Amino acid sequence: MALHLIKLCVGADSIDDLRDWVARRALTAIAAGLEPHSFHITRMVPKRGEEILEGGSLYWVIKGQVQARQQITAIETFTDAEGIGRCKLFLAPEVVETAYQPRRAFQGWRYLQPAEAPRDLSALGAEDADMPLDLRRELAELGLL
Repeated sequence: MALHLIKLCVGADSIDDLRDWVARRALTAIAAGLEPHSFHITRMVPKRGEEILEGGSLYWVIKGQVQARQQITAIETFTDAEGIGRCKLFLAPEVVETAYQPRRAFQGWRYLQPAEAPRDLSALGAEDADMPLDLRRELAELGLL
């Protein structure tokens, strides 16, 4: 089973904000003659990178709830202009909505075991997927979803 990462989606107020950011990054990649993708730069390099690259995703926490994920397609280390080691996580262009899962704020990223990862919204029953976002968020906060 693939290992996942989880991270706060700083600056995004909704999945639509995240999708807009991803679309802009994908267009920039296409303009440079590359495959459409987005990436996230972080300081820490995952030591368990091979497990992550076996199908792992970056789960995004938006407004205190895990709400979406993007598959991690590559991990690249580099040194920035200031001489600091960094890590670039390359992400698939598709943003997959997930069931809401409350998360407290934290810094950086964390590993996320497959058993702890929220299910994709498309895997939920039709009545759950069609539920209004505010109601889904409230039920998730109460632990009822």
